[in-house]
Amino acid sequence: MNSKAYTGRTLITEIIMVLVALLFLSPFYFLFVNSVKTFGEIMTNSATWPAVFQWENFSRAWSLTNFPLVFTNSLIVTVVSVILVAIISAMGAYRMVRHNTRFNRIFFLILIASMVVPFQSIMMPLLRVVNELGLTNTRTGLVMTYLGLGGPMALFLFHGFVKSIPLEIEEAATVDGCNRISVFFRIVLPMLKPMLMTIIVLNCLWVWNDYLLPSLILQSPNLRTIPLATFSFFGEYSKQWDLALPMLVMGIAPIIIFFLFLQRYIVEGIAAGSVKG
Repeated sequence: MNSKAYTGRTLITEIIMVLVALLFLSPFYFLFVNSVKTFGEIMTNSATWPAVFQWENFSRAWSLTNFPLVFTNSLIVTVVSVILVAIISAMGAYRMVRHNTRFNRIFFLILIASMVVPFQSIMMPLLRVVNELGLTNTRTGLVMTYLGLGGPMALFLFHGFVKSIPLEIEEAATVDGCNRISVFFRIVLPMLKPMLMTIIVLNCLWVWNDYLLPSLILQSPNLRTIPLATFSFFGEYSKQWDLALPMLVMGIAPIIIFFLFLQRYIVEGIAAGSVKG
C-alpha cells in the first residue's frame, strides 16, 4: 500500500490544528481549575493551577441549588421537547412531501418564513399567549414554546431528506398491508435516522443550555432548570464564583457526554443531507 510522505506542510498543518484545538479547549480549563478554588484565589489568580483543590465547592453548590431537582426539571423539559420537535416535524415533513398540495406548499413557506423572524420581536406576544392559555409557570408551557420555536427548522431539514426516499418502498409496504402510520414509523422514520439524530443532538444542546425561555416562563423555584439555578449565584452586588463555576461544571457534564456519544450522527446527517437534499 502506498502512503503519502510526511512533509513539512503536514507538520505545520498539524501544529496549527493543535493550537486551534487548545484555543477552543481553553475555556474548559479555566472553568474546571477555578471550580475547585476558593473565592479569593479565583479573584487574585484565575489562570494558575489551584494550590489546594476545594472539592467541597461541588457539594455546597449541589445542596444549595438542590441539584437533583433542577437536573430532573432540565431532563424532563429537554427530553419531552426534543422528542416532540423531532417526531412532529418528521411527520409534518413527510405529509407535506407526499401530499404536495397548494395548501401544504403555502404552509411550508409560512413555516420557513417564521425562521427569519427575530425572537425579540415576538417575545412579548408569545408570553401573552402563554399566559392567556394558562401555561405560565408550567413545564407544559415551556415545552410547547420550544416546540413552536424549534419545529420549523427541524421540519425544513426533514423536508429535503424525505424527498430522497424512494416512493416505491412505501408502495411495496402498502401492498404488504401497512397503513400510512405503519409506513411512516416502520419504513420512513428509520430511513431518516441520520437527520433525526442530528436534530435530536442540536435541539438537546439548545434546550438544555437555554436560559432565556425558562426565565420568562418559569417562576416557581421548584421548576427551575440548571441555567436558572446557576444564575441564582449572581446577585446585584455579589457574584459567588466559587459556587457558580462548580454548578456550571455539573450542568454541562451530562450534555457534553451526550454530545460526544452522538456526535458522529451529526456528521452523517450533514453528509447525507448534502448529497440527498
